[in-house]
Amino acid sequence: MTAETATIEKTYCAGLQCGKETTSQLKCPICLKAGIVSIFCDETCFKENYKSHKALHYKEGEEGDEKSSYDPFPKFNYRGDVRPHYPLTPKRYVPEDIPKPDWAANGLPIEEQRNDRLNKIPIYNKNEIKKIRKACMYGREVLDIAAAAVRPGITTDEIDEIVHNETIKRGCYPSPLNYYNFPKSVCTSINEVICHGIPDKTVLKEGDIVNLDVSLYYEGMHADLNETYYVGENISKEAINTVETARECLKLAIKHCKPGVTFQELGDHIEKHALENKCSVVRTYCGHGVGKFFHCSPNVPHYANNRTAGVMKPGMVFTIEPMINEGTWKDVTWPDDWTSTTQDGKRSAQFEHSLLITETGVEILSARNKKSPGGPRCRTK
Repeated sequence: MTAETATIEKTYCAGLQCGKETTSQLKCPICLKAGIVSIFCDETCFKENYKSHKALHYKEGEEGDEKSSYDPFPKFNYRGDVRPHYPLTPKRYVPEDIPKPDWAANGLPIEEQRNDRLNKIPIYNKNEIKKIRKACMYGREVLDIAAAAVRPGITTDEIDEIVHNETIKRGCYPSPLNYYNFPKSVCTSINEVICHGIPDKTVLKEGDIVNLDVSLYYEGMHADLNETYYVGENISKEAINTVETARECLKLAIKHCKPGVTFQELGDHIEKHALENKCSVVRTYCGHGVGKFFHCSPNVPHYANNRTAGVMKPGMVFTIEPMINEGTWKDVTWPDDWTSTTQDGKRSAQFEHSLLITETGVEILSARNKKSPGGPRCRTK
């Protein structure tokens, strides 16, 4: 045997809160029955990570062809028709040579948390902006490829696989993966899901709307962008109104961005347009600084009369990502601690761009191009 063929493949703990390299042979017995090899450092690590790890397991007692997806929270008061469909697929592999943010190992964005204490809005230099611009270019490519796959019959996990593979193909790390233990590489939010939907065995159907939120990490910089897409052609007029209002709200807010403008006033413009179209604006989630950190100052609320601080200056990079609801603005979070839905079960739509403030105005770093899938539809009269 040569030295090349004798190379030993590294093994990492399957615990999302651990992820350390290990020589342990402690395997999850339930995973083994399903043909999945999940190794943990020790018994303590296994117990501490089991709550999130068990999302990979089929229901106890299901065998062979009888295995099917299931709702892991049968007693939860869902507000619409969307349900989680477990089990989740195992955490996807990221090659060793791809640079990773600190949470890739144990789920904790330590550098980001330290920066939050400073409460300062980063100002980027030309070299840093060049890297962010490249990251956003890759983000747009990945989002467009995933969007082209949106159709009735595809599962959100299949979309996650596309996003993951296309991201690492470009030498990037999918920013959501293991961020505070988020288990997937993209957020897929269907119908009444406002944001942070976890890709699973859910099948998209004719008439749905779905938001794909892509974020990636390239050469130390993050890109963040998302769009809401129509699934099929038979879309209700209410869905079209909600989606197009969200699209217009983002476009309107971007038009007001330039040096000297306060972040606070963006919410006034967004909510005014939403109300004119009989929609509401989510208040729990907001836009944010992006670049060296996945999330940082400034906070960019999308509702009127907010009191967020900060004035736009050249070199600032941030997102605007209004979440627009068909009914109430209030939200509810599922027991997975991620998926946020509307409180009344009506639809929600969102669009997001990463933006750079220039000396004279604003540059849309994650802008669509002529070949980007999706795009606006006329409202039904």
